[in-house]
Amino acid sequence: MPDTPPSMSPQDALIAVMVAVSAADEQMRTSELVAIQRMVNHMPVFAAYDSDRIRTVSQIVFDLFEEEDGLDALFGLIRDALPERLRETAYALACDVVSADGKLRDMELRMLEEVREELAIDRLHAAAIEWGARVRHLRP
Repeated sequence: MPDTPPSMSPQDALIAVMVAVSAADEQMRTSELVAIQRMVNHMPVFAAYDSDRIRTVSQIVFDLFEEEDGLDALFGLIRDALPERLRETAYALACDVVSADGKLRDMELRMLEEVREELAIDRLHAAAIEWGARVRHLRP
């Protein structure tokens, strides 16, 4: 891994957040991967995004997870690439990925909390975003 990680586009940063929360428990579930792909395919923020970059961005996340201060470096890349207006979007996407399989795991919840803090998401806004994700992913 080079000393200077590659820069990211705003869309890359959104992907990185989703991959990070999915991989937080060291297991990316099929439902989470499908959720990421579905959002990339259908959300306006990804309209001009080359979905082939998902693999590259995912590898950056995995490589940084292996480094001692990799999480700090990852959040630095994400904050640098993500305009403030897309920070709540990033948190909403992360919540949807974590909720996709219907189970909220401790490591994923801790990573969501980290995302919320690192992106300075207002607590009240975060609660509304979390509620929306929960109700969208309820099982019958």
